[in-house]
Amino acid sequence: MENLARLNLVGESSAFLRCVDLIRRYAACDATVLIHGETGTGKELAARGIHYLGARRDFPFIPVNCGAIPDNLVENELFGHTRGAYTDARDSRAGVIADAEGGTLFLDEVETLTPRAQVALLRFLQDQHYRPLGGKHIMVANLRVIAASNENLADRTRRGLFRQDLLFRLNIMGLEMPALRVRRADVAALAHYFVHRLSRQYGRPERPLSRASLALLDRYEWPGNVRELENLVHREFLLCQGSEIEIDPASLDPRHFGPSAAAFALNGADRFQAAKARAIAEFERSYLAQLLAETHGNVSLAARRSGKERRSLGKLLKKHGIDRSQYAREGA
Repeated sequence: MENLARLNLVGESSAFLRCVDLIRRYAACDATVLIHGETGTGKELAARGIHYLGARRDFPFIPVNCGAIPDNLVENELFGHTRGAYTDARDSRAGVIADAEGGTLFLDEVETLTPRAQVALLRFLQDQHYRPLGGKHIMVANLRVIAASNENLADRTRRGLFRQDLLFRLNIMGLEMPALRVRRADVAALAHYFVHRLSRQYGRPERPLSRASLALLDRYEWPGNVRELENLVHREFLLCQGSEIEIDPASLDPRHFGPSAAAFALNGADRFQAAKARAIAEFERSYLAQLLAETHGNVSLAARRSGKERRSLGKLLKKHGIDRSQYAREGA
């Protein structure tokens, strides 16, 4: 697990550990891998894990964003060109396949490849032979290909948007990266890991996340997955001025809150009344934060939406130390 932590692959949930097991097993062989997963789930991190835990670790890992390759430059980007291959080719230039020689070529967002690009890639994958534009000799590559997609390629194949034979070539080994909402038990561990890494990066004290912040993170559904969590912790770490990191509820989309898994969890030897009081307090704080985020700090509107009197709602805000003005600034 230590090597994976250096690659930012952190977690102990069963869904994550299943992925770790496959990453280690895939690293021990040399077959093509297709990684599926929502945006922000760590598909490139998994690809790097497969590469750096494998026999090719001392050779290049070359990531390519397939969506950024212009259709008329596909062969040039993949295979390179020789001097004089076309009007502006004053010098020879290697393509990404040659750049990745001995190592791994990572094709991210492979679903965005145009039909022309799919044909060029399929031809290369059949025997790893290619010829640079303008070249006279066939080259043989020695590399591993790992592809990633945030869409269902089988579904795109059924709709005629992706070649089935290319899907078969890519999907020899499959890996599904779970969404963060599926590995909710890892949220706190990831947040702590990011704080630790940021404290070293910026040379600042390693302040803990507050209990209220951890409860808030636990209830959020994380539509942007691990990348969204990392960006949030990064921002709040840099803005922190107290002894604890307080996550601003207004920085999270109120539409993506679910029931808390931790709100009703026992804390050590808590008696019933203590556990109940803590759960109620955590619920009130989270509810008020979402309410003010939705009403941009308008307490009168918040009171109407909640069905409470304005004065009663004001007392609750004071009880939990919630400043409505910060939400008003967010909505301005």
